[in-house]
Amino acid sequence: MLQGEKYRMVISHTLNSDGSAVTGYISGGKQKSLADKFEYVMHGLLYKMSEDKEKQNDGSNTVKVVVYISFGGLQLMLKGDPLKMYKFRLDQRLFLLLRKI
Repeated sequence: MLQGEKYRMVISHTLNSDGSAVTGYISGGKQKSLADKFEYVMHGLLYKMSEDKEKQNDGSNTVKVVVYISFGGLQLMLKGDPLKMYKFRLDQRLFLLLRKI
């Protein structure tokens, strides 16, 4: 990745186009998959969730949800509004998909 390049990143609980759970490894590539639309795919585990209170300029506090996902040796931390982070669960298996746009 280089500065100025743009990428699309998706975090998903499945690679199946119909949204069904991944039940095992499918070889041969006969079934359509989200992975077909991306250049790079990783599988990981959400191992920690926490809340972070951020002080705003007006003195009020904003609560953010922080999730930590491990993709083997690569760690990802995401921080966001609780209303947008509600689907994340501890010990959830997730896929990270990337492609250059």
